[in-house]
Amino acid sequence: MTRIGNSDLDVFPLSLGGNVFGWTADRDASFAVLDAFVAGGGDFIDTADVYSAWVPGNAGGESETIIGEWLASRKPEGVVVATKVSQHPEFTGLGAANVRRAAEASLGRLGVDTIDLYYAHYDDETVPLEETVGAFGQLVADGLVRNVAVSNYSAERIREWVDIARRTGVALPVAVQPHYNLVHRNDVEETIIPVAQEFGLGLVPYYSLASGFLTGKYRSADPEGQTSPRASGAAKYATEAGLKVIDALEEIGAAHDASIAATALAWLRAQPTVVAPIASARTVEQVPDLLAGARLELTNDEVADLDRVSSWTPTAH
Repeated sequence: MTRIGNSDLDVFPLSLGGNVFGWTADRDASFAVLDAFVAGGGDFIDTADVYSAWVPGNAGGESETIIGEWLASRKPEGVVVATKVSQHPEFTGLGAANVRRAAEASLGRLGVDTIDLYYAHYDDETVPLEETVGAFGQLVADGLVRNVAVSNYSAERIREWVDIARRTGVALPVAVQPHYNLVHRNDVEETIIPVAQEFGLGLVPYYSLASGFLTGKYRSADPEGQTSPRASGAAKYATEAGLKVIDALEEIGAAHDASIAATALAWLRAQPTVVAPIASARTVEQVPDLLAGARLELTNDEVADLDRVSSWTPTAH
């Protein structure tokens, strides 16, 4: 178990991504995945109010609804649910009134009294940050939210959020959710991790497996013939440099009898301030690799080898 920043939340060191629920996993498949995750020791689920509004016929909130129905059906103990606000078609942005309405809607879909971890999904510079910080602080004061967090914020804006929260005496953020993985490193390592270290924030990275590329399934830059909706997102990483990362993961994983995916997650967990990478599963068969990635401990030399093979400079790309 790992603690999320300065919060009271101790979680399994891998978060199950809920973005596929109501998209590539229907209700029954989602229930099966959730069951397998919890049966294997998992207790941390990540979703957002916008999942999965991009699917034809969906309105947004489908993932939360499925998770809420699963929670009501299974009544699991100790499960931590994180969700987010700002992108739902009916609740766009981070104005105070919108944040409150969106949180209440999420609570209704999830069927819970309190959101364990509530993220500002994307920065909204059309709203004064003081207003957003105050709105999140009020949710905590009113008992609707236990902990607040930010996702896709720059280091400068995270620092500003913390300064405002301290000055006004409201709840401080405990976590930050950035796009971070072995083939997408520099910005997070150079700007976000130092801020997280300074303020005691836990990192909960998304795209931990680079849209599936870091499972080793996509070794061609041509997504043709791939049936997964994520194939094009993964294929862009299938460069010479990207495939060297896959080869290194495969070699290191073999020494532990672990998959490429599990090894990639283990590398991410070894990075400073990282609490729990987020990874999703469409099927029960994909869950064991995620659970293994939460338990695999790489040696310092193995981490260093992966650091080396995945390092790059902005001028070279």
